[in-house]
Amino acid sequence: MSKKNTTHFVLDTKAPPKATKATLKKLDALKDDTIDYGDIPELDSRFWANVRLLKPSQKEMISLRLDKEILDYFRKQGKGYQRQMNAVLRAFIESDKRV
Repeated sequence: MSKKNTTHFVLDTKAPPKATKATLKKLDALKDDTIDYGDIPELDSRFWANVRLLKPSQKEMISLRLDKEILDYFRKQGKGYQRQMNAVLRAFIESDKRV
């Protein structure tokens, strides 16, 4: 394949492109047996050995004072920013337990 026939795309994960009606119709028309799954690794026993069930915990509404920059950062992430803040705090606790 020549370089002049190669197109490179950069995906902005914070603003993914919207699927057009034509694209969705084309995807709906695909038959399962025509889809190449060759680049997807098989979920073998090594994968399942590290899986753990995460049960949603009960949330508690609180009042919290944060630096403006911190709150602005998470709000810029869009919908679900409070869930992301919770995940960051949970990751900190988990990493602290392992020390």
